[in-house]
Amino acid sequence: MTENTQQQPATNPELPTQYAPAEVEGKLYERWVERGYFEADEKSEKPPYTIVIPPPNVTGSLHLGHAFEHTLIDALTRRKRMQGYETLWQPGMDHAGIATQNVVERELAKEGKSRHDLGREAFVERVWKWKAESGGQISGQMKRLGDGVAWSRERFTMDEGLSQAVKTLFKKLYDDELIYRAERIINWCPRCLTAISDIEVEYQDDDGELVSIRYGSGDTAIVVATTRAETMLGDTAVAVHPDDERYKHLVGTEIELPLTGRRIPVVADEHVDPEFGTGAVKVTPAHDPNDFEIGQRHNLPNLAIMDERAVITAHGPFQGLDRLEARSAIVAALRADGRIVAEKRPYVHSVGHCSRCKTTIEPRLSMQWWVKVGPLAKAAGDAVRDGKVKIHPQEMEKRYFDWVDNLHDWCISRQLWWGHRIPVWYGPNGEVVCVGPDEQPPSGEGWHQDTDVLDTWFSSGLWPFSTLGWPERTDSLAKFYPNSVLVTGYDILFFWVARMMMFGLYAMDGTPPFHTIALHGMVRDQFGKKMSKSFGNAVNPLDWMDEYGSDAVRFTLANGANPGVDVPIGEDWVKASRNFANKIWNATRFALMNGATVEGPLPDPSEMSATDRWILSRLNKTVAEVDAYYDDYQFAKLADALYHFAWDEVFDWYVELSKTTFFAGGEQAKVSGRVLGEVLDVMLRLLHPIVPFVTETLWTTLTGKESVVIADWPADSGFRDEAAEKEIELVQQVVTEVRRFRSDQGLQPGQKVPARLELTGTALAPHEAAIRQLLRLQPEGEGFSPTASLPVAGATVALDLSGTIDVAAERKRLAKDLAAAEKEKAQANGKLGNEAFLAKAPDNVVEKIRTRLAKADEDIARIQAQLERLPQA
Repeated sequence: MTENTQQQPATNPELPTQYAPAEVEGKLYERWVERGYFEADEKSEKPPYTIVIPPPNVTGSLHLGHAFEHTLIDALTRRKRMQGYETLWQPGMDHAGIATQNVVERELAKEGKSRHDLGREAFVERVWKWKAESGGQISGQMKRLGDGVAWSRERFTMDEGLSQAVKTLFKKLYDDELIYRAERIINWCPRCLTAISDIEVEYQDDDGELVSIRYGSGDTAIVVATTRAETMLGDTAVAVHPDDERYKHLVGTEIELPLTGRRIPVVADEHVDPEFGTGAVKVTPAHDPNDFEIGQRHNLPNLAIMDERAVITAHGPFQGLDRLEARSAIVAALRADGRIVAEKRPYVHSVGHCSRCKTTIEPRLSMQWWVKVGPLAKAAGDAVRDGKVKIHPQEMEKRYFDWVDNLHDWCISRQLWWGHRIPVWYGPNGEVVCVGPDEQPPSGEGWHQDTDVLDTWFSSGLWPFSTLGWPERTDSLAKFYPNSVLVTGYDILFFWVARMMMFGLYAMDGTPPFHTIALHGMVRDQFGKKMSKSFGNAVNPLDWMDEYGSDAVRFTLANGANPGVDVPIGEDWVKASRNFANKIWNATRFALMNGATVEGPLPDPSEMSATDRWILSRLNKTVAEVDAYYDDYQFAKLADALYHFAWDEVFDWYVELSKTTFFAGGEQAKVSGRVLGEVLDVMLRLLHPIVPFVTETLWTTLTGKESVVIADWPADSGFRDEAAEKEIELVQQVVTEVRRFRSDQGLQPGQKVPARLELTGTALAPHEAAIRQLLRLQPEGEGFSPTASLPVAGATVALDLSGTIDVAAERKRLAKDLAAAEKEKAQANGKLGNEAFLAKAPDNVVEKIRTRLAKADEDIARIQAQLERLPQA
């Protein structure tokens, strides 16, 4: 058989010459779902592994944050499934009260209608219709990404079962006096006309104004500063610190409130910072949370001066003005009255905005429903302190404790129509009745249900157990609760995670909802900037999936996923991941063409070459390394380890070193073919959780088995061969050093050069054929005259470069490079030797110059060595 015939065996007909993600991904996913690979059996005797999906909004579509989080969860669950666990990735969506109501209201507006034209019942029916027709778009997009969720178990936070769970928990909390109704300050959106949670408030720096106003007159005058001058109409006191000597004589007296004709007291309160501003603050209890607390301590009246649309209601010349209009009018009136002491414009300060409509939030006194979080928050904190729940990375624990240990009571009512309506009825004589899920509400004249709905976070706080059938004691609940791990962003550690901890411990008799909380960062652009449509850097991950394949997007995201750290991502990185997928495809295809197989037992190590033993040793070390990284949620490190093992060690070294063996044929080729098949089998299984599509196609082609999804996760066999690893390291040293020399001499990668290899007595001798092939080194031949000799790894490589390069031109080029490097060195030394410069220059500038000097020294040494190795012209 000729050498050419050996190099070109018949192509495996099952594997196309090029990998086309769009042609395989959709079909593969449909097959996985049809075969039920992602479903979970609560009757199974396998150990459980459970993760709930952070429920995306029913109005949403897949963004990079979703793709990132889902990639991590999918990797964890795919691996555990392969390890023999009964794995449940619980899917579902959130009803997204405000967002969904806004979407439907906008549709009605196009028809010239409002929700009030329809009435509550008809409007809610319209929302359900919208959900059925247009909601849940993200589910299809999750399939594009490859999410291995148990679709038959998909839940919705307002489906019948979850609604029962919400009513049950509300009733239980109410009966235990952990839910109450009270008038407090809340975040109010004048556009959405509802209270909103802290997480729905987005803070940004706005250009405003800071106005200093003189209250009172003469010796009793006090100057206060405010960014919201309109709220002075609701002032009921001025507060100073009790130890502030400037104002002690005024505490307990009254001063005139400008423009109103009212007189208000001066009170002493430790909340006031005497070092800030004038040391005196205006107190508006009905329109500021801190002022409300001061008012409570001093029994001050709560004077509301705006309606729900932020229009002034206080009697007088400003009544009927919008808050911003009133602000300007009031400042003008104060200026005309000589009350303005100072004005600063623009005054940049942090202002809260509604995350849905971007309207400026108005703190407002309102009658709302609240959860008394004290005992619930303590239990949530103790569960982490006692080790029942671990937060990863551990440094995030402090942020968690800072939150739960200082948690204020939680406002759970929203002034919406879409959501879980509060199950409380009011009677004609002031009766208040909380109705459980299996109870009949009171009827008769004068009875009516509370019009508010519950905060969306209330229902999503039940997610780890309500999705499993709670309050019924179902088999699924017994099997899959508590969840194994929660994977979510650090940005909702407080708002969602803490609520699940409180409700899970409370509802499930002290059993926390999960064993581990694994926190990841936020996805940002390649420059570390937050992604936003307004910044022009937002990316639709579906576009990248269309262009590069889902595996490429997944690998890029996993490769940046360090615990609790933000993830920069750019299109060039996705392209690189696409190239990695292509590399896996092409190398595996080459291996299959050259005899790689998984048939039969793995040969005894005594029958293997050192190259075979080396790659198996490295394979098992990689298995152990990847397992350790998975257990520590170090996705970036495990992706990097797999990348370098696959690309560098398997494809660039083992396959290349083994080509001479494959081409020679015979028994050793069969042994290496079986070793290569083993390596590919294990490597593809290791890669599968992160890049499921390309690995499925390649693994099933390699093994002939049903699916890698249900294959066994690789185990470290314990095989190690340190001697083989050291031997191949020597080969790598020789190849790397000679390649560097060739490059320095300007030789093309494929250019053949006559060479003599002096390997006798070294471990390199058995690898001469492989070394020559990798380095394109020809036998010496007649007239061989070495022009360069490279001692490396105990061997010597002599090269004859005569006739391969233009020596004179190469000397001229190197001389030019040497002159440039020496000039750079001289300039750097000049600056570093200038004491005046060093005295004035910042440390970072000096350090950069030192780095330039070091680089110049390296370049000079390298170029001089190249010149010395050149043959004489």
